[in-house]
Amino acid sequence: MLFWIIAAVLTLGASLAVLLPLTRQTRARDDASHDLEVYRDQLGEVDRDAARGLIAAADAEQARAEIARRIIRLDAENAREPKKASQLGPRLVGMIAVLAVPLLSWGVYTAIGSPTVPSQPLSARLSQKPADSSVDELIARAEAHLVANPSDGRGWDVLAPVYLRIGRANDAVTAYRNAIRILGSTTARQAGLGEAIAASAGGIVTSDARIAFEAALKLEPTDAKARYFLALALAQEGKISDAAAAWRLLAASLPADSPWRAATEQAIAQAEVRTAPVKEAAGAPAPSQDDIDAAASMSSSDRTAMIEGMVATLDEKLRQNPRDPEGWVRLVRSYQVLGKTDLAQDALGRAYAALGRDSEDGRKLTELAGSLGLDVTE
Repeated sequence: MLFWIIAAVLTLGASLAVLLPLTRQTRARDDASHDLEVYRDQLGEVDRDAARGLIAAADAEQARAEIARRIIRLDAENAREPKKASQLGPRLVGMIAVLAVPLLSWGVYTAIGSPTVPSQPLSARLSQKPADSSVDELIARAEAHLVANPSDGRGWDVLAPVYLRIGRANDAVTAYRNAIRILGSTTARQAGLGEAIAASAGGIVTSDARIAFEAALKLEPTDAKARYFLALALAQEGKISDAAAAWRLLAASLPADSPWRAATEQAIAQAEVRTAPVKEAAGAPAPSQDDIDAAASMSSSDRTAMIEGMVATLDEKLRQNPRDPEGWVRLVRSYQVLGKTDLAQDALGRAYAALGRDSEDGRKLTELAGSLGLDVTE
């Protein structure tokens, strides 16, 4: 109801601001007509006083002349504004239009608008059930709560990964730090902090991020996220072989359904391209720095094609010289990383035939195949 009262007052004020100038000229003409009637009455009075002898004839003549001058002056002023009378029509149209605009707008809004829907201020929306709220409203609700309760570590702990997921990396760093300060360190908080710091730095594992990941590993040495990013830090420092070795160890320890398996296997494949271990295993000369740089700058499709060519070369080499345990390990893993499970399974069978399933090399292959999700019973 308050809205309608305010709207009515504002509409009335705006309409009067436009209407008042349109009425001024009409009032001016009415004033001129009134003055003319007054002058005529004055002339009649002078004539009556002269007839009764109340004033001298000379004074009466002088009074008539003065009143006549005023009438002439008034007529002259009206004559200088001949167009004003013709402007009555446009002014009338303008007045009607000014009055029609608010009436029409209110009528249209009442017909197609929603005047009965109550307003929904932020406080009211934040107080509704979480299931009925959007993600932004839930975040706003959590932020409002934390402004009023900055020592609520649980709130910071819940909000931090949400910030990271929606791309607000700097806010995620702050939330993780507050959660650690209030609730203490856990593997998930330290690893999340490291990931948030890296995300805020454009994907670079900085020294602060490394410290957070190392703190996570002290609490849980098998944490996949911390191990993955610490290997990434080695790759960013140019230690591609060390990074590849760390990723291989991580891949061997990950369960088949781990969310980090795909990222780790992709990282291994890219590291192997940059160091060209398949070329060396196939007896090809070691790549030059230009070859490594070129491979690193390739598109994803070109890099995949290059890997497939190198894997095919290794496969041919192992057909000619099957007594190469490391070559079989690379071949099985490479086929699986490329998504060619049938070829990986076939390579595993040929490796068993060449090395023996029960030999030490065969047992290593069985362990690798199990980590890659291959069938070791065939």
